[in-house]
Amino acid sequence: MSARRLTGSTFAALSVRNFRLYFIGQLISVSGTWMQSVAQGWLILQMTGSSVGLGVAVALQYVPMLLLGFYGGLVVDRHEKRRILYVTQSSAGVLALGLAILVGTGHVRVDEVYGFALLLGIVNLFDTPARQAFVQEMVGRDLITNAVSLNSVLMNAGRVIGPSVAAIFIAVAGMASSFYANAASFGAVIVALAMMRGEDFVPMATVERARGQIMVGLRYVMQTVLVRDVVLAVAVVGTFAFNFTVTLPLLARTTFHQHSAAQYGLLMSAMGVGAVLGGLFVARRSRATARLLAILSLGFGVFMVLVALAPSLWWAAIALVPTGAFSIAFAATANATLQLNSSPEMRGRVMSLYGTAFLGTTPIGSLAIGALVGATNPRIGLLVGAVLTVLVGAWLVSVRSRREAPVSELVESYAG
Repeated sequence: MSARRLTGSTFAALSVRNFRLYFIGQLISVSGTWMQSVAQGWLILQMTGSSVGLGVAVALQYVPMLLLGFYGGLVVDRHEKRRILYVTQSSAGVLALGLAILVGTGHVRVDEVYGFALLLGIVNLFDTPARQAFVQEMVGRDLITNAVSLNSVLMNAGRVIGPSVAAIFIAVAGMASSFYANAASFGAVIVALAMMRGEDFVPMATVERARGQIMVGLRYVMQTVLVRDVVLAVAVVGTFAFNFTVTLPLLARTTFHQHSAAQYGLLMSAMGVGAVLGGLFVARRSRATARLLAILSLGFGVFMVLVALAPSLWWAAIALVPTGAFSIAFAATANATLQLNSSPEMRGRVMSLYGTAFLGTTPIGSLAIGALVGATNPRIGLLVGAVLTVLVGAWLVSVRSRREAPVSELVESYAG
């Protein structure tokens, strides 16, 4: 296959103008988000010196998704996605600015950081399912796998750019500069949304308000076997493996005795490089398969073991590259599977359940892993997530081994 055909198929969704605008705006915004994530994690460690304190800050950001995630998806099903994103992105920018002012003036307290994390979690309750469902509205069904994978690439390109820039900003201009940069970055998304052409969107019906819609959505997920299995797998991996904002700063600070944000930024950037590669791999594939999801879970767990056992910071950074690749390939494949195989009127609720499984479980996982790391060390926290991720992969193999057809064909067999 020629390089032009390979590149064209990998980046096919970028040929759609609205998605291209969205991609550029999100790349800027996500870089700012990761700048704030690095700064906030380091700020909490400086203020508390506690793994539990760091776990609390991360957990509060996802408590609303855990408790009310399905309601957020129902709101998304009822309203136009772009309007929701105008509100959520603007709100997130205001919150980042407020925290920046507190940090910059030296008046920030730990409980205020916790409060801002909780408020951001409320915004994400609606923002996450809206962004997920909005992708298909921009590109249509045929390009959804490619678009979701490219979306994962940009999320993790931000993970590469953000920590690296944050380390420079913190060293040169102080901690508050990363928060100010994040606040400004949301403007890029607002501009991108405003520049989109409404006539180019793929029409998606909204759901009229009615009683019992949350229970209808839950029954739909439980009765759709493939969707249920993917959500369960993502819930376990999301709870115990995707806690890198807790484990990696502690790995840098306590295991490798590095007391600069630059070393933490190195680890996050290494994982981000791998995540970009993993996202591009999935974007290249035209269809996800259940077998692929199982293999990605196994690979993710195995390389997490290597990170946990790394003898030095640099070896950990090297091992984080394939870890990042497998982790995001797993998440993107699961995401595309759910979007392709859920009915349009249920998509917001299905994707909110994905968000709850992937992000909403973070309060449980971050607190549990934070407490475990506090009682033992960061290596143990990583190993626990690794073992459970491998077990999820083995479970997926066992329940799907007889079905190697593409995911879309699997759902047709279930429906029949």
